[in-house]
Amino acid sequence: MQTMSQTTDTEGGDVLAMLQGSLQRYLDDHHGFEQRLHALARAGDAPPAFWRGLARDLDLLGAALPAGQGGLGLGLAAHLALMPVLGAALASEPYLSTMVLCAGLLQRHPSPHADALLHRIVTGQAVVAFAHDEPHSRHDCDGVRTSLSRQPDGSLLLEGRKAVVQAAPWASHLIVSARSEGGLSLVVMPANAPGVRMRPYPIRDGGRAAEIAFDAVRLSNEALLGTVGGALAQIEQALDEATLAVCAESVGVMRRLMRDTLDYVRQRKQFGVPIGSFQALQHRLADMHMALEQAEALTLSVGDALADDATPEARARAVSSAKVAVAKACRAVGQGAVQLHGGMGMTEELAVGHYMRRATLIESQFGGVAWHLRRVARIASNEQMRARFAAR
Repeated sequence: MQTMSQTTDTEGGDVLAMLQGSLQRYLDDHHGFEQRLHALARAGDAPPAFWRGLARDLDLLGAALPAGQGGLGLGLAAHLALMPVLGAALASEPYLSTMVLCAGLLQRHPSPHADALLHRIVTGQAVVAFAHDEPHSRHDCDGVRTSLSRQPDGSLLLEGRKAVVQAAPWASHLIVSARSEGGLSLVVMPANAPGVRMRPYPIRDGGRAAEIAFDAVRLSNEALLGTVGGALAQIEQALDEATLAVCAESVGVMRRLMRDTLDYVRQRKQFGVPIGSFQALQHRLADMHMALEQAEALTLSVGDALADDATPEARARAVSSAKVAVAKACRAVGQGAVQLHGGMGMTEELAVGHYMRRATLIESQFGGVAWHLRRVARIASNEQMRARFAAR
């Protein structure tokens, strides 16, 4: 079976393989587990130390972007190749928020302002966070209540609240979704713009997030991405791509959990033999391995399908199906790893507890199992209704 670390024999696949190898070596040297523990102990509101090195030393941040915007033109395939490596090092942020979500949105709304920010991102000079979820929105775009209105002088006025904005404390800029005349709009602004109030806090996987209030924030027209009220399709596509990128990240997280667990059960002895020789534990490990392999295979197949310009409905159904499989695998592998380690699995000094926390958060990131199952059911219901009308 093809794995996330394997690529095709095409030129693009060779480039991805080289990028994966370079990223793996760089993270091994600059973001090992002990180095990560040290960084967490003195965590602040500056991006992780390894972040600028991805641009300065590896020239890697533009891999997905078109060549005209300073990238290599590898698209979504770059994210799906790099996220497992980042996941295995617990280093997915701020790549996920900046490169997958925000750079994708900027790329789809070309303008001198957006292109200038993309250049700063690719060179490691800017970190961007996507402020979209709200206290009561529950991952639905229909729940966005932050408002954007045009003022008599032609400027834009932004007001509202955003919740759990990942990587926001590290961000130099924010992209914000807001309700406006005709639908949803997107605006980009400096994170320290007048009227922006941010309450940063750590999250359980070691990352950073923030609650953000926008109190009568005045913006110029160049802050608008695209047209007023015309951003819904782009937001949904960016969120689907980010969801699939998290699925790819989970493969790296779960493979590290499996590796550490296998090492432990081979070394830990009871009754004079390794506990890995016990049949009940072998069955548990086999179940964990199968869950991981199924999640990886589905993520790969969905990535291939999205590369073929799938319709929005087909894309949403495929991504949600992958996320359901990944969420279930994260629970099976994460909980199994901790339980097989016994009480040691929950200690801060052992890596398995840190990876289990990240796997647990991946379960609910961009919507949990129930949310994605409802989404698939809603799409199927709409398709059946259209088919009945078409048959009349």
